Amino acid sequence: MTTTTPPSTFDTRLLALPLYDDHHRALARRLVTWCAEHRDLLAGDGRPEDVGRDILRALGDAGWLAFLDQGPDDHRALCLAREALAYHGDLADFAFSIQALAATPIRRFGTDDQRRRYLPGLAAGTLCGAFAVSEESAGSDVAAIGLDACETEAGWVLNGGKAWIANAGIADVYTVIARTGPGPGALGLSAFLVPATTPGLRVEPVPVIAPRAFGHLAFDDCPLPREALLGRRGAGFPIAMEVLDRFRMTVGAAALGFARRAADAALARARDRPMLGGKLFDLPTVRAAFADIEVKLDAAALLVARSAWETDQGGPRHARHSAVAKLYATEAAQEIVDRAVQIFGAAGLVRDSLLERLYRQIRSLRIYEGSSEVQQAVIAAAIDPNRTHRGAS
Repeated sequence: MTTTTPPSTFDTRLLALPLYDDHHRALARRLVTWCAEHRDLLAGDGRPEDVGRDILRALGDAGWLAFLDQGPDDHRALCLAREALAYHGDLADFAFSIQALAATPIRRFGTDDQRRRYLPGLAAGTLCGAFAVSEESAGSDVAAIGLDACETEAGWVLNGGKAWIANAGIADVYTVIARTGPGPGALGLSAFLVPATTPGLRVEPVPVIAPRAFGHLAFDDCPLPREALLGRRGAGFPIAMEVLDRFRMTVGAAALGFARRAADAALARARDRPMLGGKLFDLPTVRAAFADIEVKLDAAALLVARSAWETDQGGPRHARHSAVAKLYATEAAQEIVDRAVQIFGAAGLVRDSLLERLYRQIRSLRIYEGSSEVQQAVIAAAIDPNRTHRGAS
């Protein structure tokens, strides 16, 4: 690894395990070098919407988004990219992850024409995507979606709204889940590709504690051609669930990146800060805090790696593993960042300081792409109450 970048961007001991292949270890080294070379850009100074587009273009120019248009799925690589980018900047991880989230349903379920129209631009970073699922009355409960898609002779007309949409306002195309049929709950949902220029589509920006492009979408008689349908009619729920199941582990990877950055900053502070004739790190309570942090980092990293490996192997229970990784890693990261603020003391409360930003940035990870409570429900549903031993799953 380059000496100009903090050595703990990745845990090289973990990367050496058989969960990763040589090309993943090489990828990690390239990520570290690239992030170091683009440190100022990834720091995210400026208007979040503008910075987000600049980072997206830089990611595309460097080839980090090329997998969106070519190559096999590689969830371990996806997790490594999110971990590295989150370590170096919230907006960097945000730009990368939402682009991948928006492109994946097109990759997996789009027609040849849809893939040709959107994927090259998304991979180059010249087009910006968004994944619009949540509604104010249907957040984690995807089956309760109410956005209406009425079929017409020319195609479809959308009416209703979406809420809490990442990249709202800067996206060029939205992957939208809407209700197309009378079937109850999940059975009546379909997916659509909605260009940002569609008449009747409005964006209502929403300010959040960690600034980024974020908002609500309003659909007022939005006309769509028949070819806007993504996948078959009625397949919106399984499309959304497959994408979310695959990406939840990557949220855990991002949480790991934030947590490592906080832990590194806190350790540097504790080693340098004079305290009671020695250093802050010499206090038994502080050393115990770092021991807890180390355990949480190791456990989170292993769960994320196991989940990504399982998904890459085509394991039948990847959704459960993904939920476990997201739940533990995001909850642990919140605790690690909070502990780091405590170690910094009053200096950790200064507005726009590193620790203050991390404290705001980490909070959303326990909510989006399925809250911690939803992950608990997913994990519990996968438990076989009649089992008599702990199986490999």
